[in-house]
Amino acid sequence: MQERFTFGEILKELRLERHVNQVALAQAIGVSKGIISLWENGLREPTLTNLIALAKYFDVSIDYLAGLSD
Repeated sequence: MQERFTFGEILKELRLERHVNQVALAQAIGVSKGIISLWENGLREPTLTNLIALAKYFDVSIDYLAGLSD
């Protein structure tokens, strides 16, 4: 069985792979740095609007961000 990753783990991995800090990502999509931290730690979930912004920023699908596809 394939290991599933959480949204927060996927977000952090994408951010680190692209050498983007939380502040830069937050500014790019129009949220606070604290929100990025909350998402990465699984304490909050993004709105659909923010999920779309993240998918566009990282050029991945929403399914990928949600851990539903590779």
